[in-house]
Amino acid sequence: MKTSGRGKNNAGREIQNITLALPKSLLRKVKHLAVEREKSISRLLAETLEEMVARNDAYDAAKERARRLLKNPPDLGTFERSWTRDELHER
Repeated sequence: MKTSGRGKNNAGREIQNITLALPKSLLRKVKHLAVEREKSISRLLAETLEEMVARNDAYDAAKERARRLLKNPPDLGTFERSWTRDELHER
């Protein structure tokens, strides 16, 4: 994949053009998808990649939250017992 010119999109974000090589059969299907969704191939791919990156970022954030919780678990009131084993098994 090689990159070419730069510009800005409607949201003011800097855009970097790329050259992408795809098998012809895949490109044909992508063109049909783009037409069905009334988008350019570029917009379709950009949105798909943005969704992938957002999902990955959310996964990484969730994984980090889980790691922090494992290192410092919250007190759920389970560390202090107010009962004995015998009391639990009384009949």
